[in-house]
Amino acid sequence: MVLLDRIGRLLAFVLVAATLAGPGAAAPREDMLAPLCAGDFGAQKAALEEIARAGVAGSDAEAAWALRVVAAFDGRKLRCAGPLAYLEEPDGLIGAATLEPAAGLDPASLSEPSVNLRLRAFSASATAVLTLRGAPDLAARRAAFGVLAKRGEALTPQMMEDLAAAETDAALQAEILAMQAAMQLGNPDPALRLAAVDEIGKTASKANASMLTEALAKEKDPEVARAIKTQIAGIERVLSFGHLLSTLYSGMSYASVLFLAALGLAVIFGLMGVINLAQGELIMIGAYAGWLVQEAMRAVVPGLLDYYLIVAIPVSFLASALVGLAMEVLIIRRLYTRPLMTLLATWAISLLLINTVRVVFGSQNMEFYQPAYVSGGVQVVGDFIMTMNRLFAILISVGACLVVLWLLRRTTFGLYLRAVTQNRAIAGALGINTRRIDQLAFGLGSGLAGLAGLALSPLYNVNPNMGANFVVDSFMVVVLGGVGSLLGAVLAALGIGQINVVIEPLYGAVAAKVLVLLLIIAFIQWRPEGLFAPKGRR
Repeated sequence: MVLLDRIGRLLAFVLVAATLAGPGAAAPREDMLAPLCAGDFGAQKAALEEIARAGVAGSDAEAAWALRVVAAFDGRKLRCAGPLAYLEEPDGLIGAATLEPAAGLDPASLSEPSVNLRLRAFSASATAVLTLRGAPDLAARRAAFGVLAKRGEALTPQMMEDLAAAETDAALQAEILAMQAAMQLGNPDPALRLAAVDEIGKTASKANASMLTEALAKEKDPEVARAIKTQIAGIERVLSFGHLLSTLYSGMSYASVLFLAALGLAVIFGLMGVINLAQGELIMIGAYAGWLVQEAMRAVVPGLLDYYLIVAIPVSFLASALVGLAMEVLIIRRLYTRPLMTLLATWAISLLLINTVRVVFGSQNMEFYQPAYVSGGVQVVGDFIMTMNRLFAILISVGACLVVLWLLRRTTFGLYLRAVTQNRAIAGALGINTRRIDQLAFGLGSGLAGLAGLALSPLYNVNPNMGANFVVDSFMVVVLGGVGSLLGAVLAALGIGQINVVIEPLYGAVAAKVLVLLLIIAFIQWRPEGLFAPKGRR
């Protein structure tokens, strides 16, 4: 009984203490909030700064409270009844200090604090500070950091230190530390400026290089100036290397799409001598097949929509392959001995496919959902970001290359295909069904073009005319690499892709095409059979 009596007294004491502490806990908040309703712009700014400082340095709950108050002030949702502040919510008024419903108040009787433009800018900055401190979503924190990079009126060095300590994402934390260091570049203490220069130099970016260049023009201390020059030189080296990697990466992604389209042409042209001008439209069909898979999964299994690109890989291949088989069976098989008629027929087929798609789907660009694995990117070196959509195209190209290599080298179909490519008459005399090989090869080449269209969908606009831009480049890859050569197609696609990516930013897309054509013409004059032509064609 004695023990129960003591426990009862202890609980009573805790209850009384909590009751007494409740109003007192809100009192500091009310003291901070009162100047917001005073009408004095200077007092309002000081109050916003104090609330932001308390939110950044305090607990997560304090940061959430401060964010709601400052965001309400910035969004003109804060109301005043004398020195007491309230927040206007969809469900009614709540007390700004306690965030509890305020019953019995008429919203019409409350006033909105007067704010000038300078104070509005400061409140927007304070809102970004508190969002960076308390938002659970990394994207929201990054957006807030972007606002602070342009508008940092509410920031102080201590706030930056607290924000860096609270940040859980390593990359964003490094950017916060770099911003903190940038604030210290104007510090009168040379030691702090040296530390700031070293911290800024850890992140190689154009913005940091420009920041250090501006600081160098104002720097009077020889030691600090020397450190700034060293860091600028280091950043420029890293940026140059990153630019080189970025160019190579962009060229590889463009080359991967060219390779897929050209590989199909290499099979078709190398085996049957058919110049298929509808290859670009087979690319377009593969892209539209991917869009149809997306819409079907959105309607039937929306929870699995993120995986539609994976599901679309066989669908795009089969869609273009079936269209290619239909072309071969219905039209092209009757024109093998007439190359000019084959050329005109495939051109007519390309026009038919373009206008059919335009009638069915319209001429506008199709909207594709971007799953997480093809969105964003990873920063590697300097300003070089390995984007996921380009990586997706490269991976599809590498996978298709490996599968085709396996088909050609490890299967009976590949053996027959190589035999027919080298000498059709002898292959037929040995019992190979050349007619069937023609059909399968045309289907394979068309299906590879469909994969190219699917790889293009996260990168380029998908519309009925999208394939026309790749037909000429694909034929250039086939001619340059050597008809029927897988390795030649890989090297030619890489070469053409890299040349285009290097020249286009300097002289434009037209000049890049012209220069590539001139280089290929010069190369063919020296080596007409291409890089790696089959022995039977030398």
